[in-house]
Amino acid sequence: MNYYEILGLEREPFSSSPDPAFFYLSDDYRECLQRLEISIRLKRGLNIILGEVGTGKTTLSRVLYRMFQRESRDFIFHFILDPSFPTEFQFFSSLVALFDITPSGRSTFEYKEAIQNYLFQKGVDEKKTLVLLIDEGQKLSKPHLEILRNLLNYETNEYKLLQLLIFAQMEFSDRVKGVENFLDRVNLKYVFLPLNEINTRKMIEFRLRVAGLNSGRSLFTNDAYMAIYMETLGYPRKIINLCHHALLTMLIREKEIIDGEMIRITAKARGDQI
Repeated sequence: MNYYEILGLEREPFSSSPDPAFFYLSDDYRECLQRLEISIRLKRGLNIILGEVGTGKTTLSRVLYRMFQRESRDFIFHFILDPSFPTEFQFFSSLVALFDITPSGRSTFEYKEAIQNYLFQKGVDEKKTLVLLIDEGQKLSKPHLEILRNLLNYETNEYKLLQLLIFAQMEFSDRVKGVENFLDRVNLKYVFLPLNEINTRKMIEFRLRVAGLNSGRSLFTNDAYMAIYMETLGYPRKIINLCHHALLTMLIREKEIIDGEMIRITAKARGDQI
């Protein structure tokens, strides 16, 4: 039997996988999603989402994608999860494969031409909205940024043919410094901050409810919530990992609830892994 079943839960509440169903929408995340949705629908082009490791960027991208799934005939999403391509040609090759198009030859020029034709076919002839979502954007090199800048040049008199969303760590800001032609095209830049103490608690309670916890039951004391915030400083990934191991500690010690001391013991045992 899985540990969450012992607790009367239907699912694991603190999985590290980016499951959109468990994504807690704080006011900041909700605003970001709304702005991204509007940008995509209005075909505004380039959007950059920044945040430190573990602030929920990847999961937010999955939530955004799910919002458009019912409109898959009109919106086409493509994902690049790791843009660390060694050369410009390999980057072009990945885009050609991603878009499932066949260039007339194997030169960079022919790949670029094929991508341009694809964008106009989908965006103008078929009236579709093409979205390219890049995760781990801090791995993009300046030559890659130049390729993306050129793709953003493809437009009609009314809108951009490619909607580009880059989710990246904060160091991406340093990467694009001096690349003015790229920065000039930014429609939206949004920076995620860690959760505050109140939203830390709300996030934990939300995930437990989604996992099936009885609404009249609590697994954490008030001082446990405070200790979780102090140990994680509001970073969602750290919160999830700490809560997962705190639940295991509770079961192993045959306790019925997690208090602040148990959180501190769990955090100390895990060290900087949380």
